[in-house]
Amino acid sequence: MGWKKLCKTDEIGDRSLKEFDVDGVPVVVARVGDEFYAYPPLCPHQEERLAVSALCDGDMLTCTKHLWQWDVRTGEERGVAERPLLMYETRTEGDEVWVHVERELRYEYED
Repeated sequence: MGWKKLCKTDEIGDRSLKEFDVDGVPVVVARVGDEFYAYPPLCPHQEERLAVSALCDGDMLTCTKHLWQWDVRTGEERGVAERPLLMYETRTEGDEVWVHVERELRYEYED
């Protein structure tokens, strides 16, 4: 797929998340200031939708279901989280947010 236009920068409020469909691939995007970060839409813990259950507070992303946390910029685990967030590369061009999707990133969940 490659680079795809995702949205306008003003479609996502600061310190918030929004889910998008990129040619059939679900992606959730967090905005912190003028930076945008994209992840698979589900928490790597128990498949909770991040756009519904996560909070973005500055540099920390928290899934409120079980309080797993990550560095919003790197996806690295914080607190009790046991897995990092997978990430898609993003860029801004003027007032547009672009995401690079070669394939859908998915977590493996235990049954």
